[in-house]
Amino acid sequence: MARSQTGAVAPVPEFTGRTGEVLQRLNHLYPALIDLSLGRLEGLLARLGNPERKLPPVIHVAGTNGKGSTCATLRAIAEAAGWRVHVMTSPHLVDVTERFRIAGRLVSEAELVATLEEIEQVNNGAPITVFEVLTAAGFVLFARHPAELAIIEVGLGGRCDATNVLQHPAACIVTSISRDHEAFLGESLAAIAAEKAGIFKHGVPAVTGFQPAEVMQVLQAQAQSVGATLARRGAEWSIAPQPVPANTDKPVGLRLTDAQGTLDLPMPALAGPWQMENAGLAVAALRLSGLVVPHAAWQGVAQVQWPARMQRLHGNLAACLPAGWELWLDGGHNPGAGAALAQELKNWNDRPLHMLVGMKQTKDASGFLGPLLPCADDLWAICEPEQHLALPAQAIVEASGGKAHIGPTLVQALDTLAASAKGEPPARVLICGSLYLAGVALRQDGWVVV
Repeated sequence: MARSQTGAVAPVPEFTGRTGEVLQRLNHLYPALIDLSLGRLEGLLARLGNPERKLPPVIHVAGTNGKGSTCATLRAIAEAAGWRVHVMTSPHLVDVTERFRIAGRLVSEAELVATLEEIEQVNNGAPITVFEVLTAAGFVLFARHPAELAIIEVGLGGRCDATNVLQHPAACIVTSISRDHEAFLGESLAAIAAEKAGIFKHGVPAVTGFQPAEVMQVLQAQAQSVGATLARRGAEWSIAPQPVPANTDKPVGLRLTDAQGTLDLPMPALAGPWQMENAGLAVAALRLSGLVVPHAAWQGVAQVQWPARMQRLHGNLAACLPAGWELWLDGGHNPGAGAALAQELKNWNDRPLHMLVGMKQTKDASGFLGPLLPCADDLWAICEPEQHLALPAQAIVEASGGKAHIGPTLVQALDTLAASAKGEPPARVLICGSLYLAGVALRQDGWVVV
């Protein structure tokens, strides 16, 4: 069943410049920002000549947490192999062009605007959502440029997500599943899992990691129903740190084992214990896809770049803090992400930790903050004026059980921390809770999209 976010014309988040002008026009064609169904896009793609059928081999990635990092790992491995790689992800952090990487380079605003205007003309005023238009734009762009691989991230859910018009990808991935977007995907883990598993296709290998038992049961049933093979971490494949050498206390890499044998990998470039599984998902999917990956390309795991995933900042915002302090950024925003983040923060006990938290109105703030509260020396509630659908700072204070102070902005909170830091040992500051807040933070810090 399709679910939509209905009402007046919905606000389009952070679409600016010439691209934003086109998307604002298109935003008036449908009274919902989100409406999970495929019919409108299928009709538009048919009028565009079905570009989604003219792509290089595709790896389709769904899940609640870890999709972006897994896509970035796939890209890093493929580019280490010398391949040209298309990538479509969402949401963007600073500029909409981040959503489309064409044969290794970000789409230019000029090419994206021209493609959107072409789609607008072909669509001819028919009802369509902005995300469906952006998905169509990605397919048109990717079909017009040669590449050896396309990596497509699901926008929301899977079964009725616009990207699920793909008919026969080379492989599918379902990353960690937890509660999020319940209004669209269902109130139970099983219901959410059923939506994510909707990307499985007959004869297409699918890969997943550790999942709650009720989730894995749904994934297995869906794979069997459509005739897909499902490779599960801990069953058909495994990954773990390599044995620690005698002269060090840190692992030197990872070891993946599947039906093809054992493969030693470098440690992931991205921080956080969950990145081991994301790396494993990417490697396992590529090994099952039928694509021939040169052995040296697996070293790409150590070259992954993906912003707002345990990213250390060094720019304008970091300059607000005293010398020796560290400023970090993470875009996790749901209970599953909060639990995973708390695992990493247990290793941050060598200095005080201050958390700056801003969230979207529709998110479970209490569920996200619950596992994190014991990790933080103090908490600041952030509500940036330019943050899309920001939850009021007072609501974050209430979700924290009264522990949080009101920032209310990043700079104000950082300045207050700096002013009170005289004579105190160096500390860490973590900005978290929302990808939209992460976008604000990156813009203010001076981050440049590359």
